[in-house]
Amino acid sequence: MCYSAQIRADYTKLVREYGAMLSLDEFAQLYAHDAGKQRPKTPKAMDDGFAGARTPLGQEIVARIQQWHAEEMQALDEEVRLQGARLKAAEAQLAARPTQKARNEVRVAGNRIDRAQTRLSDLQRAGLVPRDSRIFPGVYAPVIVSEQGQRVIKPMRYQCRLPDKPARNDVLYPGTYNARRDSLEAYWKSAFGHQHGVVVVQSFYEHVPRHALEQRLLSPGETAENVVLEFSPQPPRDLLIACLWSEWEGPEGRLLSFAAITDAPPTDVARTGHDRCIVPIRPEYLDAWLNPDPQDLAALYRILDDREPVTLAHAEAA
Repeated sequence: MCYSAQIRADYTKLVREYGAMLSLDEFAQLYAHDAGKQRPKTPKAMDDGFAGARTPLGQEIVARIQQWHAEEMQALDEEVRLQGARLKAAEAQLAARPTQKARNEVRVAGNRIDRAQTRLSDLQRAGLVPRDSRIFPGVYAPVIVSEQGQRVIKPMRYQCRLPDKPARNDVLYPGTYNARRDSLEAYWKSAFGHQHGVVVVQSFYEHVPRHALEQRLLSPGETAENVVLEFSPQPPRDLLIACLWSEWEGPEGRLLSFAAITDAPPTDVARTGHDRCIVPIRPEYLDAWLNPDPQDLAALYRILDDREPVTLAHAEAA
C-alpha cells in the first residue's frame, strides 16, 4: 500500500495544466477557526500555495493560515520551554545519581525539543523543500474531482471515511487511506462508480522488507528489517493517481476524505518485494474517470487496467 506520497500543491499550475477550478470555499472551510477545532494537518506546500492570493476570499484563507501558524508557534515555544526545564532537571539527576529513568528523561526531553524546534523552523521558513509536499495518512491534499462536468480542486484528508461509517472507524481500520481493487465492489461500493478523483503526485513511498529488496532469504537468527523506498517516474513527471472520495457528516462535523486505489504492482515495484501499488491513469481518461457511470463498472476497470505506462526508479528515502 502507498503510505506516503509527494504531491503537487502548486495551485496555479494545477489550474493551468489540468483545467481545474480551485474551490476556495472548501479551502476556507478547512482553515476556518471553528470553536473546539484542532488545526487540520496540511503540508507546508499546501499552506504556502495561497501566498500572494489576490481575491478577498484567497486573502482571508491566508489570514486564517497565518492565525493557525501563530497559535502553533506559541504552543511550540511553550513546549520547548517545558521540555528544556525537564531536560535540565534530568541532567542534574543523572549527574547526582545515574539511573535508567534519568537517562530516559534526558532522551525523551531532547527528542521533544528537537521535534518542536524543527517544526518551528518549518513554520518560519520562507522557501520550500521536498518534504513540504509530502503527505501521510491523516494529512490533507488537493484532490481533483468533477462537479457538473467541471474539474474542481478540493482539499481532502488522506484516509477515507465513507458516509455510512462512524468516525471511530478511522482508528479501528487505519488502512482506509488505500482502496484495494479487489474490494471496490464490496467495502468501497458506495464510492466506486460514484465519487472518483485524482491526486497529482511526483513520487510515492513504500515500506519493503530489506531482505526482499536484496532478493535474498533471511539469514538464521536475522530479524526482518523494513526500509522506506521512494519511487519516482523516469523521466520525472506528474502521475494522476486514481482515487475514491467521500463527503461525511456527523456530530464531529463535515469531512472530505479520499483513498488511493491500489492494485498488483508493476514490475519496477514488485522486484523490490512490495505487493501493492497505487494506480496512475492515463491523462486522456481523466474526464471519464472523474465522471463515472455506475451502470458501467467494466469501463472503469478498463481505465484501471490500461494505466499510464511509467518507468519507476527507486531509492531509499532520506
